[in-house]
Amino acid sequence: MYESKNEPLLPAQNFRHRLFTHVFYALLVMIVTLAIGVFAHLLLEPVTWHEALLNSALIVGGIGPYIVPESIGGKVFFAFYSMFVGLVFIGTLGIILAPLAHRLIHKFHLDDDQDE
Repeated sequence: MYESKNEPLLPAQNFRHRLFTHVFYALLVMIVTLAIGVFAHLLLEPVTWHEALLNSALIVGGIGPYIVPESIGGKVFFAFYSMFVGLVFIGTLGIILAPLAHRLIHKFHLDDDQDE
């Protein structure tokens, strides 16, 4: 997917396209994570869809639940969902930062090759 150390640095326009593609994939992951929370909230708690969306979005955003679940199933789910969201945050951060880190390391490697 990325250029190897023997290839030249990717042009800026192609790099921006790669970066936007990674951001798009990260947004898809976040939307799927939010949808999981909304559907589970609707199944486990007697709330409307917009309350479930708000509650799940606040958990994904790291703020915490707006409506505290009342059922045991809801409480258990949201305990695990909160841990899952933390892992998704780390994963999406990696998805977004991967092209930036690769470009930086690739540029430093090209500079080393030119010195020799």
